[in-house]
Amino acid sequence: MMKAKVHVMLKEGVLDPQGEAVKHALGSLGFSGVENVRQGKVIELDLADGTTEDTITEMCEKLLANTVIESYRIEIAS
Repeated sequence: MMKAKVHVMLKEGVLDPQGEAVKHALGSLGFSGVENVRQGKVIELDLADGTTEDTITEMCEKLLANTVIESYRIEIAS
């Protein structure tokens, strides 16, 4: 079995209301100096040995990421 992580983030220039809410909350808690927050998600996959990165990319393109507004990065654990 192999493991992969897919990191999904909104593309630059796309409004990130959750990131803005976190930034505001950090400021309210007294944490100064936070100029920008982008919030994303990490999807962990347990995959059969031999699953290719091309297959994982296809999963991302078809379901795991909305490629119109999100970018993704695949990390395969060794």
